[in-house]
Order: sequence, then C-alpha cells, then structure tokens
Amino acid sequence: MVHVHLYMQYLKGHHSLTKIHFPWKKMETMLPQKQAEEAIVTSLNETESEVGVKEEEKESQDHSIFSIKSLLWHGGSVWDAWFSCASNQVAQVLLTLPYSFSQLGMVSGIVLQIFYGIMGSWTAYLISVLYVEYRTRKEKENVSFKNHVIQWFEVLDGLLGPYWKAVGLAFNCTFLLFGSVIQLIACASNIYYINDHLDKRTWTYIFGACCATSVFIPSFHNYRIWSFLGLGMTTYTAWYMAIAALVHGQAENVTHTGPTKLVLYFTGATNILYTFGGHAITVEIMHAMWKPQKFKYIYLLATLYVFTLTIPSAAAVYWAFGDELLNHSNAFSLLPKNRFRDAAVVLMLIHQFITFGFACTPLYFVWEKVIGMHDTKSICLRALARLPVVIPIWFLAIIFPFFGPINSAVGALLVSFTVYIIPSAAHMLTYRKASARQNAAEKPPFFMPSWTAMYVFNAFIVVWVLVVGFGFGGWASMSNFIKQIDTFGLFAKCYQCKPPTPPPMAAALPPHAHLHH
Repeated sequence: MVHVHLYMQYLKGHHSLTKIHFPWKKMETMLPQKQAEEAIVTSLNETESEVGVKEEEKESQDHSIFSIKSLLWHGGSVWDAWFSCASNQVAQVLLTLPYSFSQLGMVSGIVLQIFYGIMGSWTAYLISVLYVEYRTRKEKENVSFKNHVIQWFEVLDGLLGPYWKAVGLAFNCTFLLFGSVIQLIACASNIYYINDHLDKRTWTYIFGACCATSVFIPSFHNYRIWSFLGLGMTTYTAWYMAIAALVHGQAENVTHTGPTKLVLYFTGATNILYTFGGHAITVEIMHAMWKPQKFKYIYLLATLYVFTLTIPSAAAVYWAFGDELLNHSNAFSLLPKNRFRDAAVVLMLIHQFITFGFACTPLYFVWEKVIGMHDTKSICLRALARLPVVIPIWFLAIIFPFFGPINSAVGALLVSFTVYIIPSAAHMLTYRKASARQNAAEKPPFFMPSWTAMYVFNAFIVVWVLVVGFGFGGWASMSNFIKQIDTFGLFAKCYQCKPPTPPPMAAALPPHAHLHH
C-alpha cells in the first residue's frame, strides 16, 4: 500500500508539472519547422539518390555492390556526367571540322573553336544554375520528382512562365529532332566508305531501323557504359585522323586559300557554333545525377578535353588536303583506305548510334508526357510508345541527306537560340529583381566579380549569337543548303558519291549530266 500511495503522489506531481508554461516551449515547436525547411532545401542533394543510390542499395542485398548490372547500367556520378557531356559533344561533327577549316582558314578555325567552346561552357553553366534554382523552389513546395524527369522547357515554365515554356519546347525539340537526323545521315555517309555496293539512301534505311533500338534505354541514368565507350571511340578517330594526315603528308599542289568567300566563312563558323552547342540535353544529364549541384563545371572540363580531339585532327587534315576539302565535307573521303580508317569508320558508326540515343531520349520524354506514359515502369511498354518519334527522323534523313551543310543550317537556325540566346536571356530575367538575386540558390561564380558582370557577359552572348550566329550564319548556311538542294535535289540517292567511270562517249558530256549522283 505504501508503494501505491507513493506512485499516486508521483503521478499528481507529474500532472502539475505539465500545467506550467515553460518559456522555451515555443522554441521547441519552432525547431522542427526550421529543420523541415532545411530538409526540403537539402533534399535537392538527396532526391536523386533515392532514385539511384537506394536502388543500388536494394540490389546490393541480393548481389555484390560491384555487380555487372550496377557497373554498366546505373550511372549518376560526376564521372558519368563528364563522360556523357564529352561523348555527346563531339560526334560526327569531328568529321566535318576539316571541311569548316577549309572555309575559314587555319587561324580562324582554331580561334573560333576556343571562342565558341568557352561560350558554350558558360551557357551550359547557366542552364545548370537555372535547373538548381527551379529544383530548389519546387522542393520547398514539397514537389517530388521521383518518377519524373525534369526537362529544360519545364525549368523555363517554372521560372518564367508558359510563354517561355512554349519557346523552349519548340526550339529544343526541333533542334534535337534534326540532331538525330544528322546522326542518321552520318551513319550512311560513313559506312559508304567501307561498303559502296549500296547507296547512301539504302544505308539510311538500314541504320534508321538499327537506331530505333534506342527506345529501350530508359534514361540518361542508364548510359554509363555507352558514354564511356563513345568517348573512347571518338578519341581513337580524332587521333587517327591527325596521325593519318601527317603520315600522308601534303597532297600534290595543295593550296590553303581560305577564307575566300563571305558565305563560306560564316557557314564554317556556324558549324563550329553547332559543334559546341551540344548542351541541349544538359538538364536531362543533370537530373540523372545523384547530386546535380556538382554539375556546374563539368561541361567546361568536358570541353577542354574535346579541344584535344577537335583542334589537332581538323588542323592536320586541313594542312594535308587544303582546299580539296571544300568539296569533301566528310574527312574519311580523303584519308587513305586501310584497316585503321575502316576501324575508325566502324567506331564512329557505333558512336553515332549512341549519340542518336542521346539526342532522341529527351524527345522520348516529351512524347511520353504528352500521351501520359512517362511514369510507366515497364521498359517494353515505354519502348513501344516511343517508336512514333523515330519515324519522322527517319523520313527527314532521307529527304535532306546533305552531310555537312545541314550541320551549319541547324547550328544557325536552332542551336543559336536553343543553347546560347535562350539560356542567357532566361538567366537575366530570372535574377532581374534584387530579391531573386538575394535568395538565389547559386551565387555568381568566383571568377565573376558581381551580378552586373554576369549581366554584361550574358547580354554580349545574346547580341553576338543573334547577329553573327543567327543573322550572318543563317544567311550563309541557308544559301549553301539551298545550293545543295539545287545541285543534288531532295531525296538524293547518293550525296557526294563519286560517279562511276564514264565510257569514252560519255566523257564529253556536260557536268549537269551527272548531277543525279
């Protein structure tokens, strides 16, 4: 009874304590709210790991952490992003840069590569900043992206409204559509130098069917092994081109007269603009990362590596063949046929399949969102839903098989806006207010002294690309593109193929008699 009495006294005392209002009680209730806000902000670093890292942790219960599947299939690290950027940036355009050097001349070719490479790296940085800003704002609103891939037009919509979304969607999708078309054209152009028993149009049919298999790759998260192999393939090809040109030596009576015409100069300059404008898929690559905030300088580091591929190879081939390149937009057509060249052709074919997937995957995402299949987990169902995207790409590659000139046209009309003008203007408008700058998720980088300096540089990019890239470049590249249509016609069966050796009676025929080739 004594124990019961004491226990009842304890309960009474405890009850009375609960009636006292402690001054720190309010602080205790506020603390969880503050922690929740911090957790929402920091979830930017953790949301992707829920998709990627936790997936791997789940698998590691049944398999080793170094299992084949996780090694080849699950990529979300900084290195994965670097390989994706470098592999995607330099693809078939590597083969057309000597053609651009013949239009620009050696000095202009090298200077413009460095200039547009730095400019492209800056605008890729701006895209990454805007992505982080958009993601941070949405995470504060408790929006989850677990089964949703963020895309560039959604970033524009969230930060600037529906009109910017429409503009971003139109330019981005059109550019990626023609980017995929260019990869198909390049496949046909390259394989022709190994096997010319079939014309280039027939090869386009064949590779269109092969590239359609990219519908089975769910997202950029699953391109780990392909990005690694793709960069290895372009590295081999670039150094093969440089060494083969130096070993070959200068062709007999070689001349280096470029630049000779204004139209050719701006056509070549716009092809280089296109070369370093491969960051239309930046947002999708970032979203595939476990920690997207680490992307900021990845594209610049990828560009610096790409310089070691593009400048030596283009300069060496131009030095060896000079003005002859003006009529050969694909460098393989002039390099001596041997097993090293055949190896380079095969590797570039495989790489173009990978790059086709890179360019097409964002289009697949858009189409999935339109038809309501984006959150479907079945790979086969999603692949089936994606197939209609490949058909117009296949068709356009057959209509416009102009390997080389089409790069410049796409660069002037689409790349100029998609990855240079729109990101620069969007960044200026997003942070136009002092409150937006004060609460920015990402402050100006260490090498930019202030927001004003960023505004000045962004404004310079907008004006430069609008006047030089879109204005002069558009005029020059479209003039050249129309010339190709007039010369070879639409649905050209074999663009820039060597005509068969004519019989003696046909040798005297005028040049227009062979235009069907």
